[in-house]
Amino acid sequence: MPMRTLFTRSRLKLSLTLAAMTLLPAFAGQAAMTAWAENEGGRMRIIALPPEPDGTLRGALQIEPKAGWITYWKQPGEAGIQPQLTLSPGLGITLDALDFPVPKAFEEGGVRDMGYDHPVALPFRMSIKDKSRPVAVNASVFIGLCRNICIPFQADFALDLTGQTALPLQENLILDRALKSVPEAPSPGFSVARHGLSDDGRLLELALKLPKAESAPVIYAVGPGGLVLLDQVNGRHAEDGLYHVGMPLPKPSPTFDPKTARFDLLVMAGGRAMETSLAFD
Repeated sequence: MPMRTLFTRSRLKLSLTLAAMTLLPAFAGQAAMTAWAENEGGRMRIIALPPEPDGTLRGALQIEPKAGWITYWKQPGEAGIQPQLTLSPGLGITLDALDFPVPKAFEEGGVRDMGYDHPVALPFRMSIKDKSRPVAVNASVFIGLCRNICIPFQADFALDLTGQTALPLQENLILDRALKSVPEAPSPGFSVARHGLSDDGRLLELALKLPKAESAPVIYAVGPGGLVLLDQVNGRHAEDGLYHVGMPLPKPSPTFDPKTARFDLLVMAGGRAMETSLAFD
């Protein structure tokens, strides 16, 4: 399981200049995958399995950044761009979920982002309302690719799955790996038992139920406005069987109230990753 990684790059901060958006035409479906859409920083496409009997449609958005470029997690951090997949209306297909494998943490000059510097596939699940109709997926995808500047990358894809019965082996393996790399949901043996703020409001305090591991867990907490917490203090295994740790919060700010904030939390321990959300209201 990926551990915390800090990369040094010549990154622009929040005032970075966005390069002109790349717009690409729709790509005709090829079997159960689209052609690649490409731009300066990388390429992307959609792959999909044949529809299941209950109308469930599974597949993935496959993104391949070029060397030295990164793309982003669902919570991109302070200077990233959140990936978006939007289906064309009127085709009787809805997007139920777009999942994300475990990301890396990137830091440059105090700016923290969450994402991927390697090929990644984002699994999705869709529902077909009318299974008697031809199955056509028309999707608009918007992602960010960053190196020295961030380039918004948009492309439209068309995929005809009518009559499809199988996905080529290579694409099947890509989708299988993507599904296995998505963090698990909380479970009795791996979860947040308690969370809260320290008395002085300077720490996010966590009590975690962890799987057995030889080293301390790696924890990412991403909050409002792209706030990324990576640092840990006072980590210890306590007599209650839980791992207690604090994560320093930024100095008090009129634009950030931790008492009403929500955090997306990723915990990596014992070769496993767990994802959940935290709220204080």
